[in-house]
Amino acid sequence: MRAVFLGLLILAFSCIAVDAAVVRLGAETTEIAPIKAPFDMPQLKRPVFPERVFDINDFGAVADGNTLNTKAIADAIGACAKAGGGTVLVPKGVWLTGAVHLKSNIRLHIVKDAELRFSTNFDDYLPVVFTRFEGNECYNYSPFIYANGCNNIAITGEGLLNGQGKVWWPWVRETQKADARANRLRNAQYNNIPVKERVFGTVEDALRPNFVQPINCKNVLIEGPTFTGSPMWNIHPVYCENVIIRQITVVNPWSPNTDGVDIDSCKNVLIEQNCFDTSDDCIVLKSGKNEDGWRVGKACENVVIRHCYSKQGHGGVVIGSEMSGDVRNVYIHDCHFNKTYNGLRVKSKRGRGGIVENIWAENVTMTDIIEDAIRLNMFYSCGMKSLSDKPGIFRDMYFKNIVCQGAERSIKIAGLPEKPIENINLENVVIYSKKGVLCTDAKDISLKNVTIIPAEDPVMTLESCSDIKIVDSHCPAFAETFVHLKGSKNKNITLGGSGLIDKKKQIKRDK
Repeated sequence: MRAVFLGLLILAFSCIAVDAAVVRLGAETTEIAPIKAPFDMPQLKRPVFPERVFDINDFGAVADGNTLNTKAIADAIGACAKAGGGTVLVPKGVWLTGAVHLKSNIRLHIVKDAELRFSTNFDDYLPVVFTRFEGNECYNYSPFIYANGCNNIAITGEGLLNGQGKVWWPWVRETQKADARANRLRNAQYNNIPVKERVFGTVEDALRPNFVQPINCKNVLIEGPTFTGSPMWNIHPVYCENVIIRQITVVNPWSPNTDGVDIDSCKNVLIEQNCFDTSDDCIVLKSGKNEDGWRVGKACENVVIRHCYSKQGHGGVVIGSEMSGDVRNVYIHDCHFNKTYNGLRVKSKRGRGGIVENIWAENVTMTDIIEDAIRLNMFYSCGMKSLSDKPGIFRDMYFKNIVCQGAERSIKIAGLPEKPIENINLENVVIYSKKGVLCTDAKDISLKNVTIIPAEDPVMTLESCSDIKIVDSHCPAFAETFVHLKGSKNKNITLGGSGLIDKKKQIKRDK
C-alpha cells in the first residue's frame, strides 16, 4: 500500500509539471475512440451529411464585418435543406450576422481564418423562440445559433464564432430589474402559467440568450471552432439525444454566467478534448429547476466527459444546481482542472428535489484550486427558491485516482439533516490543501487509500455522519488529529488497514 501511495505522489508531481494544453492536444484524434463507461452507453458517431456544399458567398453574403448577412446565411441554409441537406460553408473573412437557425441535415462549417461575428443589435435575435432559461421554459430572444426539433445537425471547422456579448452583460448586473424578471419567471412556474404565455425577449424583460442552443434535436455534432463573447452560456443543448461536443475552445474569462458547455436534460452525450477559459462553470449538467423541472421531468443521463482541460472557471465539471429532473450515469475521466474555483462539484438546495446518482470520476488531476477540489453541497445559496422544501438526493458516486496539488479545502460533503448524502466512495486520492475534509450529514462513505495533506489540523472533520469507513488512508506525520468527530451525532466510524496512522492521534471526539 505504501508503494501505491508513493506512486500516486509521483503521478501528482508529473501531472503538475506537464503543460495541461499538451495533455489535451495529445488526446486529439480525427476518429472518435470507443466509449467505455461503467453503465450502458451507445457508441456515438458523427452525423453524416451529403457532399453538397452551399457557400454563403453565392447567396449574397459580404465579408466586410459590417454588412448584415442574416438573410444570405438563412437563404443558404434553406437552399441546402431543400436540396436534401449538406454543408453550408462560411469561408475566410469576417461575416456579420444575426440569429442563425439550422435545419435538419445541415452542417454549418466555419473554415480556418473565418469569423462569424454576431450583431450587437438586440432586434436581430427576434422573433422570440422557445427556449429554457436557467431551468425554466419560456420564449425569449433567439440563441445566436439555434435549432428546434432537428435531426442530424453540426457546427464544425476551425474558425471563430464571436458573440460580441458585452452589450448583453449589463442586464445581469441591473439588480432590481433582474430580480423583477426572475420573479416573473418564477411566478410563471408556481402559478402554472402556460409556457406560450411566458414571453420575454424585450429590453424591459432582458433575459440574455445563449450562444448555441439545439433544443429537441437528435444527432448533434459541435466540433472544432473557438467560441468567444457569449451573452450567457456558450453551448447549451436542451432535450437532445446523441450529442457530441469535441475539440472546441471556449474563451470567456471576464463575463457573467458564460459557462462553457451546459448539457440540459439530454441523453447520450460525449464531451471530449475541449479547452475552457471561462468566468463561470466549464462543463455543467442540468435538468430543470424546481416546479418547472418536475413538470417537464426529463433527466440528464448517459454523459461521458474525457480529455478536457480547464484553464480557469468556477468549476471543472459541475452538476446542478438545476437538477430537478434528475442527473444520472455520468463518467468523467482523464481531465485536468487548473485554477478553477472548484474541481468536481455537485450542488443543490432545498426545494430543488431531483436525484443525482451513479456519478463516476477517475484519472483527474487538478492544480491551484481556489476553493474545494471535490464539493458535494446541498446548501447552494444562489438561484430562485421553490415554494416547496423538497430535498434533493445525492447518492452512489465514485471518485478514483484523483490528484490535486493545491486547494483551499480538499473535500467538502454537506448533506441535509433530513436527507443525508449517501454512498460516496473515494479511492486512490491525493490532495494537498490548506484545509482537510469536512463531511456533514452523510452516510455510507468509504475512503480507501486516501491521502489528504492539509496545512491546518484536523485532516478530517465528521459531523452528524454514520457508517464511515476509512481504510489504508494516511495521516501526515505533522498532523495532530486525523479524524475529528464533531458533535454527538456521529456513529459507526471505523478506521482500518495499514495506513500511516499514529494510533495516539487517530480520533478526537468532542466531549
